[in-house]
Parts: sequence; C-alpha cells; structure tokens
Amino acid sequence: MEELIEILEDINPEADYHTCASLIDSGILTSFELVLLVTQIQDTFGVRIPPAMIVPENFNSAQAIYRVIRQVEEDQ
Repeated sequence: MEELIEILEDINPEADYHTCASLIDSGILTSFELVLLVTQIQDTFGVRIPPAMIVPENFNSAQAIYRVIRQVEEDQ
C-alpha cells in the first residue's frame, strides 16, 4: 500500500491519500493523471489493469485502487 501512496503522491502531492475517498469525483486526479497512475501501477506491481476496471468507483480512494491491484494479481 505504501508503494501505491508514493505513486499517488508523485503524481499529485496535494491530496491526503490515506483518507480521501473522492479522488476522481472531486477532480483531484484528472483523466491524464489517471492514465499515468494506471501505467505506474502496471510498471510497479507487474499487473495489467483491464480497461473495464478503470472506472471512478475503483479509483476514488487509495484503498479502492489497492483492492483493484490485489484482485488483478489474483486473476493473473
């Protein structure tokens, strides 16, 4: 989880990723930053996130993003 927080902070250091639950909905992460995030996750964790999983509810919080990573790891 800390690796994910570091990635998020590198992309946009302005948010509190430990508590924020509206990263997409509130515009903290833009569409460009979301693409960058997905790329960084794939490089760091060695997983491929399917396009169907790249939806706001899966990326509104660090916890939700981490669940996606774990789910994709289990499926691969």
